[in-house]
Amino acid sequence: MNGGVILLVDDNPDDVAFTRRALAKNHVTNPVVVAHDGAEALDLLLPPDGAAPLQPALVLLDMKLPKYDGHEVLQRLRADPATRVLPVVVLTTSSEERDIVESYRLGANSYVRKPVAFADFVAATDVLSRYWLAVNEPVPARPGSHP
Repeated sequence: MNGGVILLVDDNPDDVAFTRRALAKNHVTNPVVVAHDGAEALDLLLPPDGAAPLQPALVLLDMKLPKYDGHEVLQRLRADPATRVLPVVVLTTSSEERDIVESYRLGANSYVRKPVAFADFVAATDVLSRYWLAVNEPVPARPGSHP
């Protein structure tokens, strides 16, 4: 399995705990970094002060966030060459068609609606983590670039 960091972007502490529990239940041992709003996520991935950016193996992005919503975060990530190919899975409670369409239009790699029941969430997290961290072949890093 890809042992890289997972960036979880979610402002709801219950959903953060729920996601961490589901990942642990599926034996995902990747470190999880949490950004509690869109601005914090962008500061980690595209630091304004020239600091080294976080280079996660996977970003799990909620749509309904303070400061910058998930669509704006996605748009900014795809506009920057350093994060353009970063795997971003929208993981949200919204099943609204406009959110789904807009997420894909802005370059989301996948859109997953958070199941309400924990057992269903564990199953969804298992499939998601197996695919993105074990099956998917990430873009190779080139010297001097950020994948």
